[in-house]
Amino acid sequence: MKISRLVPWLFAAWILLSASCGLSPEAQATQTATAQTATAAAWTPTPSQTTTPTPTFTPTLTPTITSTPTETPTPTITPTFTVTPSPTFDFPGVVVSVAQAHCRYGPSIAYLHAADLYQGDTGTVRGRYQNSNWLQVRFDKLSYFCWVSPSVVTVTGDITRIRYVAHSNVNMPGPSVLYGPPTNVRAVRNGDQVTISWDPVWMTEDDDRGYFIEAYVCQNGAYVWFTVGEGTLTNQYVTSYTLTDQPGCAYPSYGNLYTVEKHGYTTPVAIPWPTP
Repeated sequence: MKISRLVPWLFAAWILLSASCGLSPEAQATQTATAQTATAAAWTPTPSQTTTPTPTFTPTLTPTITSTPTETPTPTITPTFTVTPSPTFDFPGVVVSVAQAHCRYGPSIAYLHAADLYQGDTGTVRGRYQNSNWLQVRFDKLSYFCWVSPSVVTVTGDITRIRYVAHSNVNMPGPSVLYGPPTNVRAVRNGDQVTISWDPVWMTEDDDRGYFIEAYVCQNGAYVWFTVGEGTLTNQYVTSYTLTDQPGCAYPSYGNLYTVEKHGYTTPVAIPWPTP
């Protein structure tokens, strides 16, 4: 115990001891109370030490910032193409070289007239026919193709690069809705001569364009495409025709017969061809 705390107690004990040596009980009680008061006044309260708990320090982790390198984009190179233009095919040109000519619906003079041609008319060659030297032409003044003989035009360009037109692609107008095909069609052979006959088909004079025969025959050992029509079978009253057909070809001869009016052709009738 500290000395400062013993002093009041010693002082109080001294007073009590002195009082007991001659003072009356009342005086002793007064002195004792006074001594206790003085002692109490001399007390200095010692505060009890309050322990403040020290908080446990929880360290806060400071994240380490790892620097991410800035990505430098690699530029995408867009290739620049040099376009090499494809050459545009140039159809051979034609110029009508005679005063007047016909353009027809098929590749021979036997086909119907399709358009009038005049000297200086121009166009381009679009096809050739494998069985004749006629040219399929798109004339600048027309909206459709027609056929011309190379003898009436001057050609500029290489026609050997032009495709052949198949027989099935020859655009014969028709079939006619006004008139029917020939009837009672027959054929008689006399040696190398085959005569084809049929009954007449009535047509008005204005519509009448006669008949048309298309045949494949054997002549001099060659298989020949043969046509006869306008200019020969000129009207409805000409109802027979004789042609040459010989033996010796690898393929059989055959033919078809049509009625022709100014608007086009009827459906064909197969000719019953006599064998050699």
